[in-house]
Amino acid sequence: MDRSRPSRGANFKGTKKSLMITELAAQYIAREAGRTTLITPTRSDLGRDGKHVTIFVSVFPTEEGEHAITFLMRHKDLFRTWLKTHARFPVLPFIKFEIDYGELNRQRLDELSGEVGEIKPEEASDSEEA
Repeated sequence: MDRSRPSRGANFKGTKKSLMITELAAQYIAREAGRTTLITPTRSDLGRDGKHVTIFVSVFPTEEGEHAITFLMRHKDLFRTWLKTHARFPVLPFIKFEIDYGELNRQRLDELSGEVGEIKPEEASDSEEA
C-alpha cells in the first residue's frame, strides 16, 4: 500500500476542517470588523501538517484591501484565541490572511462577459461589415 498519499478519510477531514475555519472566520470578522468595509472569507487552505492555515478574503471596496489585511493580521492572535473556544481541533493552526486574487479575477471575468453579452446583434453585424 502506498503511504505517500493521504488516505481518502484524511483528505475529507482536512476539507471539513478548512470549511469550518472559513465559517468561523466569517463569524469572527462579522463581529469584529467595522461596517465601512465588507470583508468576506472565501476559502481557507490548510497546510499538510494541519499546523498552518491561510484564510483568503475578498474585500469591498477593493481599494480597502491593504487596510483590511492589516486589520486581520493585527487580530490573528485574537481570532486564534476565539477559535479555541468555538472549535475543537487536535492542533490549533497558526493563521495567515491574504486577499483572494482568484475571486477578484473571477469578478472581473464576470464583468467582461456581461459587457460582451450587452452587445446587440445589429451592433455586432455593423462592426463586421466595416
